[in-house]
Amino acid sequence: MQNTTRDEWLAKARTLSEALPYMRRYAGRTFVIKYGGHAMGDDSLAEKFARDIVLLKQVGINPVVVHGGGPQIGQMLQRLAIKSSFIDGLRVTDKETVEVVEMVLAGSINKQIVAAINNAGGRAVGLSGKDGSLITARKLRRTQRDPDSNIEKVLDLGFVGEPYQVNPQILTSLAQSDIIPVIAPIGFDRNGDTYNINADTAAGAVASALGATRFFLLTDVAGVLDKTKELVPRMSLDQARAAIADGTATGGMIPKIETCIDAVEQGVDAAVILDGRVPHALLLEIFTEGGAGTMIGRE
Repeated sequence: MQNTTRDEWLAKARTLSEALPYMRRYAGRTFVIKYGGHAMGDDSLAEKFARDIVLLKQVGINPVVVHGGGPQIGQMLQRLAIKSSFIDGLRVTDKETVEVVEMVLAGSINKQIVAAINNAGGRAVGLSGKDGSLITARKLRRTQRDPDSNIEKVLDLGFVGEPYQVNPQILTSLAQSDIIPVIAPIGFDRNGDTYNINADTAAGAVASALGATRFFLLTDVAGVLDKTKELVPRMSLDQARAAIADGTATGGMIPKIETCIDAVEQGVDAAVILDGRVPHALLLEIFTEGGAGTMIGRE
């Protein structure tokens, strides 16, 4: 029994030693992590995620967390007997709905994540895109072609927005401290109207504005899979575009790859699509040679 314990300790020491070069490489760099999906809904995984974020901060990395919350929004709307409809996977958001969205995202979910990071030994602060004029939004425009007439019509999604401008000043200031920002994807336009922003899109825009070294998208899949369903560990921008064009990437993976491409084109060193269901997936990706997901970079 004693030998087993000693072997476990030695294995942990070996792992820490192997991680040292990566810690040195990324010290002082900014990582933006989009947190959502199953990883956020599972208490055990949520606790591990919080510990991993605190660890990143402790080794000199500046983590910035941007979170989603679609299922929780749906549950609250159901409790309040407010009907929801979707167009192309986006929730049609009227004035009444956007108030609930803001309450859930910037309120309960944001504070749960902040509390989890604080309980793990970190110092987290919750923000939304409204704080420090972080995310100025504009109304998201979508069109749909009528199959009978072949005429395109503009769809009105209500208060669904996209980032128009990101002011990273408040995040740059926090990077000099021991505070970890946790951001709810709520923005506002120049008229003061509130907009619900897709969390992936918001996180990508924040990563671009900060010139982040890494942008991580935690998902409910292993990463980008090839046509034989094997994980693709690394892709260039051209390969990522080709995966969309030739049908290798399908469904919800397409907008995630597009978000990663946009982020890299706008200054992020590399973007990574990760399986948030795997415990410590972030640490495996950052501190091991093999990684854990699909990295999309310039080459």
